[in-house]
Amino acid sequence: MDISPSTRARRSPPASSDAPHPLSPDAFWTGTARAATIGIFLLLLTVALDLARTLLLPVVSAFIFAAMLGPLQTRAARYRVPAWLFAVASVLAIVGLINLAIILTAGPIIEWLGRGPDIADKLQILARPFAALRDLQRAVTPGSDNVGMHFDVAALVQPALAFLTPAIGELVVFLAALLFFLAGRAHLRRHLVLLFGTLEARLRALRVLNDIEDNLTRYIATAGAINICLGLIVGCASYLIGLPNAPMWGVLACVLNFLPYVGPMITAAALFVAGLVVFPSLGHALIAPALFVGLATLEGHFVTPNIVGRRLDLSPLLVFIALVFWTWLWGPMGALLATPLLIAGMVALNDLFPKCEVELPE
Repeated sequence: MDISPSTRARRSPPASSDAPHPLSPDAFWTGTARAATIGIFLLLLTVALDLARTLLLPVVSAFIFAAMLGPLQTRAARYRVPAWLFAVASVLAIVGLINLAIILTAGPIIEWLGRGPDIADKLQILARPFAALRDLQRAVTPGSDNVGMHFDVAALVQPALAFLTPAIGELVVFLAALLFFLAGRAHLRRHLVLLFGTLEARLRALRVLNDIEDNLTRYIATAGAINICLGLIVGCASYLIGLPNAPMWGVLACVLNFLPYVGPMITAAALFVAGLVVFPSLGHALIAPALFVGLATLEGHFVTPNIVGRRLDLSPLLVFIALVFWTWLWGPMGALLATPLLIAGMVALNDLFPKCEVELPE
């Protein structure tokens, strides 16, 4: 049966409907130029953040803390509390918490630093792995004798003093900026919203600011309550196990747990070293760090995800990358600000670019 050419043309689908459209050179180079421009901007922004660290770190920290306290200030304004009074009370409360932490930890830390020789003697239990590492380095690179275990208190104190000296000035700038941010919060929000021309853009900016404040407040309230409970448990457990300075261990566990991944590792290592110095056997010394690792695992994998995860959908990979980036850029305070900055960025992106529900084929 013969089929005419006209009939075949009607039955066959057009070839151009399924064939991919070739990318024109102009479109390719336009996309490449845009990507290069964005890359150059990000590199320059990173350099600027690094060079202006002394100024930007306390100001950004004050802005984050002001955003966390924003909903509380709004609630206080309903009871006719002036903005300046709330700002002064907040700054005094932060100063009081800092002084309390210093009082609870300064004396015990100085006492433990005075035990430097005892700690070095107790850590000789770990000398065999270091000796094996030193022998391996000698075999690979003859003449190298730099690998070993040396404990020098001065080598630990000098970097700490080098960090604390500029940190005092940055703390003053942070407290002053926080005071002004809270006192002029309403005017600052009004000016930020009025920067946009259309009503839709202003409403969107206002929604972004409100969502950032709400999410940061929920995060710090939830994380703070969880970390305080963890600190109380660690302090009580340290007292029952027999570790001296139990309040110090509770405060350290509470504060360091705000640092994802890194903080619990530091606390576990410190508890292990303290156990080696205080207790006669290695098994007894492992009780406190093993208990803390179990508590931290329970908190990190079950408690915090079930409470915070219902409100904030944060990827562990993004949290880790943010922690590495801000720690590399701004040091310990950058590690403390990594999660709040990530939350603020994710909330802003979700409000500006809402997700479209797309059903993918199975």
